Amino acid sequence: MRDDWIFDVLEDLHNFALTNGLPALAAQIHTAQQVAEAEISALAENGDEARGRAMANGGGRPN
Repeated sequence: MRDDWIFDVLEDLHNFALTNGLPALAAQIHTAQQVAEAEISALAENGDEARGRAMANGGGRPN
């Protein structure tokens, strides 16, 4: 999957929050991890057509 990088980033942020005593932030990042997994899975299931629409609407990896 070409979007795997986002899971690594979110995991690093989650670990940082936990390590630095930021439990509310860690919980929000955990939610973001779940949302990312659901949305990226949906894009993968719907193929490139859905990805094209998402990119046209401003989605995708930032520069």
